[in-house]
Amino acid sequence: MTQDTQPKLYNLSRRKMLAGLGAVGLASAGAGLGTTAFFSDEEEFTGNTLVAGELDLLVDWQQTYDFGQGHQFISAHPDHDGDGEQSISADNDAGQIRYSDFPDEGDEDSNGANIPVLNCENIPPLSEADFGTDPVTEEPMETLVQLTDVKPGDSGEITFSLHLCDNPGYIWMQAGNVSNDDGTQTEPELLVDTTEGGELAGLINARLWYDEDCDNVYDGEEPVDIMLTLDFSGSMLYNQYGGVVSSDSITVGGTTYAETTKIDLVELGTRQFISYLQARNADVNVGVAYFDGEGSDDTTPRVGILQPMTATLGDVDAALDGLRQKLANVVSGGAGSTPTDGDGNPDPFSNANGIATGTYIGEGVDAAQQEFVNNGRTGVEKRNIVLSDGESFNGGGNTIFSSPQAAAANARLGSGAGGDDPETDVYTISVGSANDAVLQQMAGAAGDVAGNDPAYFNDVDDPLNIPTVFGNLAAEAFAEKIIMEDSLEAVLAELADGNGIPLDGNRATEYDELADPANDADRDAFRGDGVMHCVALSWELPLEVGNEVQGDVVGFDLGFYTEQERHNDGSGPASA
Repeated sequence: MTQDTQPKLYNLSRRKMLAGLGAVGLASAGAGLGTTAFFSDEEEFTGNTLVAGELDLLVDWQQTYDFGQGHQFISAHPDHDGDGEQSISADNDAGQIRYSDFPDEGDEDSNGANIPVLNCENIPPLSEADFGTDPVTEEPMETLVQLTDVKPGDSGEITFSLHLCDNPGYIWMQAGNVSNDDGTQTEPELLVDTTEGGELAGLINARLWYDEDCDNVYDGEEPVDIMLTLDFSGSMLYNQYGGVVSSDSITVGGTTYAETTKIDLVELGTRQFISYLQARNADVNVGVAYFDGEGSDDTTPRVGILQPMTATLGDVDAALDGLRQKLANVVSGGAGSTPTDGDGNPDPFSNANGIATGTYIGEGVDAAQQEFVNNGRTGVEKRNIVLSDGESFNGGGNTIFSSPQAAAANARLGSGAGGDDPETDVYTISVGSANDAVLQQMAGAAGDVAGNDPAYFNDVDDPLNIPTVFGNLAAEAFAEKIIMEDSLEAVLAELADGNGIPLDGNRATEYDELADPANDADRDAFRGDGVMHCVALSWELPLEVGNEVQGDVVGFDLGFYTEQERHNDGSGPASA
């Protein structure tokens, strides 16, 4: 077996810079999109054979350009019909799934989102990318950004979706071959610009950020009320029901366990969620609901509120402390068991034959919805984040579980549309062997009749990815994290320096991409299994810019580099 130790660079097209054609300015930019991936061979034992592991980074994108007529779709990958809007063919009435099928209904600037059902099976190779047509000059674009008649007031944006298809890895965003030239010097430029070199890159405003909802729009902070609705059934803890997911130890809230269970990962993820919002003084109220099943002598399901909704996030963090014990208390004992009654055995390897059985997801959603009614704020967006590793089924008691899809529909619709107040965004997290179909059907935006919205559904096949998903959802609950906001010249310089900008796989951690080292403990690798993360770059040439940029040319390459998490600390390759 060969050991591949050199990064590989895959360029979508040759680097090309064009002279400006317009009366003022130009744009250029760059020689397309390059992706790089460090495919370090890994080995695992499968039937007494050695199999090389994979580290496969796939990238898709949507690019928009506003030249005075609002943001237009100009380039996307994939784009099955070549119209500039991200799309794939599909077996539905429209014959396709498009970017514009997924707008953020609460954001008037949102025209859609990078297709959330894109994954490692349906993203075509980059060699098939179509770079579209410059809408101003109507010339084909041979690279990712090739706009040749940019004027003051013009702006553009690209949102990249990153998918690590197999193993976890660290990711950097990079730039190369950066140039900022005078290009064709026109008479008006020569009258006002006597310096050598181009000024265009220094006068373009740029922003680089994590576009958590992948909609090409930077989202600032808005007040929101959130309920975390968590599965407290025995399969989240006890080994005999699949609760243990790793023999590796885990430390949560200062407590170290010898093995890792699903509920440990939920505690880690939810407490990071709270810590992220608390550190940013976010305008949020948060509560926690739980659901289990029934014991043989129960007449009502074991469902309730672990923490009433509050703006005091320290109280929420305290409620989420020690979830092993609290779950064990709920599933053990007789009727009326609660998270704090102390009668449960939290040892995941103990005999759990006598615990309450069943899973009542719908009742958990109803309990969370009632908490919104009791303690939610008027006129504030509502979000219910529902996590389960199973599907609804009856326990050993006397009640029949209610439909989780109906409960979620009532939560989404509100009383004005036949549901229960208030209208609520329902996000679902399907862990491991959970019933994906049920949880996806539950997911959708406030007011959405149908549900089944993949933008609100998180399919977490590997429970180790639970904290990452909560990190993404925390970032969506607050203003999206800006990595850098400066001139395009400064942003490109940072991307071109050393290994580029190290990206953080979990935005709920306190990592500073520009100030902290790449191997900082707060920087997380990106999880594998195709979990989608979006990074966006926007630019604008201000209206007040004048003739000094006529004919100027900015050229650059963009790329992403990844290396495996295993046996690496995130510091990246040593500089040559």
